[in-house]
Amino acid sequence: MTDTILVLTEDTLATADIEHLLALHEGEVLTYRVLVPADSERPLLATVVDNLGLGELGEAFDRLRGKEPSVREAKATADEQLAASLAEFAAAGREATGEVVADDPLPALRAAVAAGEVREIAVVTYPHAWEDTFHRDWASRARDELQVPVLHLYSGTSELG
Repeated sequence: MTDTILVLTEDTLATADIEHLLALHEGEVLTYRVLVPADSERPLLATVVDNLGLGELGEAFDRLRGKEPSVREAKATADEQLAASLAEFAAAGREATGEVVADDPLPALRAAVAAGEVREIAVVTYPHAWEDTFHRDWASRARDELQVPVLHLYSGTSELG
């Protein structure tokens, strides 16, 4: 087994996120690989519930009208988030690699685990009321399918999902 921590994130990793990830294995030299999905197909109900829960009425209305980013826009956003996340690792003195993956990141996680290169998976997201409650979030799905430890952190906090 290699010493790779696979980090799945839906947004740019904040400095606090990097600090929490590195503190989990203080004193160890590990490889970090960041995956950022190009999110172009957001589930209607889950997204609207999240928007309403956060008071984002305009975003909820847009989603109800079917407004979603194009595949090209989603890929460009994910590329920016990945580059900024890798820069955060570099600023912390750690090297990391990464890639943009498909809208559903589970196949990419599955492939990485099958290749034998993953020690554990850290999922960093914002709270999602619907998906977290019904265990349809990325971390819960990964725990159900994969045979490696999965940690779910809420972005910018030390809270566990």
